[in-house]
Amino acid sequence: MIKYFRKKFPLRNIFQIAYTLLSTQYALMVEYRAEIVLWAVSGILPLIMLSIWSGSQALVIAGITTEEITRYFISAFVVRQFTAVWVMVTFEEDYVEGKLSPYLLQPLTPFWRYLSSHLAEQITRIPIVIIMLIFVFSLLPKAFFIPNLSDLALGILIIFIAFLVRFLLHWTFAMLCFWNERSAAFERVLLIPYIFLSGMVAPLDTFPEQIKSIVMLTPFPYFLYFPARILSGSNIDVFNVFLTLIVWGFILFLCSLIAWRRGIKHYSAMGA
Repeated sequence: MIKYFRKKFPLRNIFQIAYTLLSTQYALMVEYRAEIVLWAVSGILPLIMLSIWSGSQALVIAGITTEEITRYFISAFVVRQFTAVWVMVTFEEDYVEGKLSPYLLQPLTPFWRYLSSHLAEQITRIPIVIIMLIFVFSLLPKAFFIPNLSDLALGILIIFIAFLVRFLLHWTFAMLCFWNERSAAFERVLLIPYIFLSGMVAPLDTFPEQIKSIVMLTPFPYFLYFPARILSGSNIDVFNVFLTLIVWGFILFLCSLIAWRRGIKHYSAMGA
């Protein structure tokens, strides 16, 4: 896809194209801001888990303080908001409703359209998330904290990379729509391990070591647990997290590229 993109567009126009995509998608997202508020509110599971874990005896066993668990789940809430992906649903809708064919006639690969839509939606979420955090800190004034500059910069970088990797994962599964029109059902299949293995309902420190070692072999902890740990100021191996995300991103990029090329051939054959 990158090779195709460079061949179709000179380097000097890439920023202009990116700006145009983001601005148009942002304008579209602003029109649906009420729906985006509902999406943001639907991502409060980490805050619900905070109320459940606060004062739990399991924290004592795991050696986690109340302050650490509070910072972790608030950070997890922020990470969850900015790593949300729904590309399987929109791709399926475009495929079933016949919108994909006009996209394929355009010089820009549809991948960039869907990616820019997600990025624009994240920008739209920023004020909503800030308001929600103000509300949380007003209810729990002792939970208020501000990450130091280095943790904030690293957290933003890792969150962005985690979002890209998760987007590639969902994009790869979205390609199944070329063979099965209801590929969005796979999103629910991915949601189950994401909820339980990403650290959304419980920090991975509370997992038994054998289970934790198996979980670390999956990409899910790197979508939420590690970015939240970085944002909350915990001491972890940032280089290892970064490297693992890059490796998963490379693997998923190759898988999505293969699935896209084969899917397009199958789609063209069906439409011939």
